Amino acid sequence: QAFTELQAKVMDTQQKVKLADLQIEQLSKTKKHAHLTDTEVMMLVDETRMYEGVGRMFILQPKGVIHNQLLEKQRIAEEKIKELEQKKSYLERSVKEAEDNIREMLMARRAQ
Repeated sequence: QAFTELQAKVMDTQQKVKLADLQIEQLSKTKKHAHLTDTEVMMLVDETRMYEGVGRMFILQPKGVIHNQLLEKQRIAEEKIKELEQKKSYLERSVKEAEDNIREMLMARRAQ
């Protein structure tokens, strides 16, 4: 019974690791998109009319506001990526421990 519980724990944890990988990948794309957009925005002259999409409408915003929003988006994505990587490393250690416990159980059964 403990063996099946450990197996279930390993499977569940491996799924969580895959989910964390997907989230990290998505956040990396978001961060890269914000960076590229910011690079293009900074090349424009300051008098360029820029609009921010809010729901179904667009609001006229100065270049500085758009720039700050893009920087904030990058910063938030970076923080979330770091958190997810820490969570992922914890989950990977948990999987390794559970697998080691399963091996020990199998060795103990063979020894008997």
